[in-house]
Amino acid sequence: MKADIGLIGLAVMGENLVLNMESKGYTVAVYNRSTEKVDKFLNDRGKGKNFIGAHSIKELAESLKSPRKVMMLVKAGQAVDALIEQLTPYLEPGDIIIDGGNSNFQDTIRRTREVEAMGLLYVGSGVSGGEEGALKGPSLMPGGSSVAWPFIKEIFQNIAAKVEDGNPCCDWVGENGSGHFVKMVHNGIEYGDMQIISETYYLMKNLLGMNYDEMHETFAEWNKGDLNSYLIEITADILKYKDYDGIPLVEKILDTAGQKGTGKWTGISALELGVPLTLIAESVFARTLSANKEERINASKIYKAPEVAFTGNKKEFLGNLKNALYASKIVSYAQGYLLMHEAAKEYGWNLNYGGIALMWRGGCIIRSAFLNKIKDAFDHNPDLQNLLLDPFFQSKITQALNGWRNIVAEAVLNGIPVPAFSSALSYFDGFRSLNLPANLIQAQRDYFGAHTYERIDQDRGKFFHTNWTGHGGDTASSSYNV
Repeated sequence: MKADIGLIGLAVMGENLVLNMESKGYTVAVYNRSTEKVDKFLNDRGKGKNFIGAHSIKELAESLKSPRKVMMLVKAGQAVDALIEQLTPYLEPGDIIIDGGNSNFQDTIRRTREVEAMGLLYVGSGVSGGEEGALKGPSLMPGGSSVAWPFIKEIFQNIAAKVEDGNPCCDWVGENGSGHFVKMVHNGIEYGDMQIISETYYLMKNLLGMNYDEMHETFAEWNKGDLNSYLIEITADILKYKDYDGIPLVEKILDTAGQKGTGKWTGISALELGVPLTLIAESVFARTLSANKEERINASKIYKAPEVAFTGNKKEFLGNLKNALYASKIVSYAQGYLLMHEAAKEYGWNLNYGGIALMWRGGCIIRSAFLNKIKDAFDHNPDLQNLLLDPFFQSKITQALNGWRNIVAEAVLNGIPVPAFSSALSYFDGFRSLNLPANLIQAQRDYFGAHTYERIDQDRGKFFHTNWTGHGGDTASSSYNV
């Protein structure tokens, strides 16, 4: 008997994913660099099931049906390249290597090219949903060698999460590194969602003085409406969880947030592609700032916070807070989709934006009812440039706007940091502004560097330089990039 697919990397994610595959009727060959893990798995969670244990990469390759499908779940970076180098001598033309880790999309672009040059096929697939998702049904975002998709489609869509209509949260994303790029953007949006939820909690606690039971009940209630999502659901659960002494456990958790790098990659890609990914970037910086705990302790002794004095209507404020959370979420997704749009142009990908929203509706960390509205927006207008221009999202922003401004103003007046709420609002105000002060910036650039400018009374694309002081001369630098 030969296996339908092989997997390298039996950490928790790998174990759960192969158990998921086996439960759907597939025979899976498993290998781990520390081969004792293979034996332990076969004698424990995999006992009595349709697994084939391999103690070498050669043995793994020989145990697979043709075309061989080998999935790697190992740490991103050099480990992936090393594994590909070890694996390829045992593969034949048409065999498929799948990277299911959080690899940088640029690495996946390179690896796809290199592996295809050997006559093999390469897939870089985002896998989201954590350990539970891997076991019960993740969101899968495969891209790479398109010829590989018919051979892995059945397995991937069978093991993926399913939504109410039975559709799997998995479809082909596009060429070379597009699958890992979409997963990277997913993770960036995840950073943004978590930050705006944490700012909401912070305002509830420190401005409104709500206790944990009240906050739990509020988030649980919000999860029944427009904000229904996995992250809102688990926030409600976290806020009601008490430690052994009856004190909410979250109160005892050190306020320093970690990160694994995908949010940073999203911000770097935005800078490289010229996309104003402000909310997600601020979310990454907020985690970085949180990690500077010792400096913050010292600063708190020097700079005293304003005395919190909320005198408004608590119920009205909570309504505004809910709207601010929803509006900021719209901005975060709008920016994420802008980034995917620009990347598609830069790298020649043909992305299905509505389909991406469907892939995120279940199994993944950012799964939410909200994503159905994004799918509807792209169904209505496949060429939609910005979600803020969609009629549904336009109506939601308009409805939320005054309350959103009040939330940010109250936070600023009371010295409560809300970097994601405020950056989202600033982005919106910049986006809807007919005129911005960039004309002065361009004049400054031309003054000190002869970088030229365009004029509002001339056609776009015509550049001008002024000898501002009478001493600079008329020679201009190269025209600027917009």
